[in-house]
Amino acid sequence: MKLVGLCFGLIFSVAALASPDFVKVKGYDLEYEVAGKGSEVILLEAGGGSGMSDWDPVFKKMSEHAKVIRYSRVGNGHSTAIKQHFTSRDYADHASILLTELGVQQPVIFIAHSYGGSVARDFAAAYPEQIKALMMLDPSSEHDVDILRAIDLEKGNQEIAEIKLADMKEGMSNQYLDFWSKRPLPDYPEIKDMPVTVIASVRTMENPPNLFFTDQGRKMWGELWQAWANAFPQGKSVLTEKSGHFVQFDEPELVMSELLALMQRL
Repeated sequence: MKLVGLCFGLIFSVAALASPDFVKVKGYDLEYEVAGKGSEVILLEAGGGSGMSDWDPVFKKMSEHAKVIRYSRVGNGHSTAIKQHFTSRDYADHASILLTELGVQQPVIFIAHSYGGSVARDFAAAYPEQIKALMMLDPSSEHDVDILRAIDLEKGNQEIAEIKLADMKEGMSNQYLDFWSKRPLPDYPEIKDMPVTVIASVRTMENPPNLFFTDQGRKMWGELWQAWANAFPQGKSVLTEKSGHFVQFDEPELVMSELLALMQRL
């Protein structure tokens, strides 16, 4: 779950030709890369435990239509390693500072995957002046664990405990304060009206690892994100059975087509 004026174009033209660079944010070194040109600016937020390589399948293609920034949150990729917990709001604060440090003054199209969706929603609630549209790919939700409990309370609680232990096996999880402490995340009323697109995977599995990936779990997951996206006057939900969790790897063409459709709604 980091991110003047006349210098903006120069920063992008130089960075687009360079290898990934680093910028200081709250004392941490954040790895980032910028490519492309155009009237719109896109910020890419990776999934939990992932660096900016999370966007390899679509980064270059996106840069053909806009100026695109991808980066690695603190603790991920080649950014500063950490031994402490951060919340999605902490990461959202980092993303805001990152944009400022890179001289980005206009509101961005924020595109996020998985846990990055929690960061994106916190960002949208805290920094409405820095965002003009939101696109999320199979985003995390504070209601993930609720789906398991709704299907089978006893088995769901058992599976949640097992997932938590697996997530915390190294003694720390960057998602701890968001999921296992069950802190509520922002919902629609706290986010301004703007174009929103959510792509959610509802692909079923022959041997699901837990209740979340059963047919019923997939159905509930799709309905959850349909309801969330459709609550926005300019919202759109897309359910796909062709992708797993990594939609940008399984269906990069879907991501691109929905991005271009989102940009047309601006």
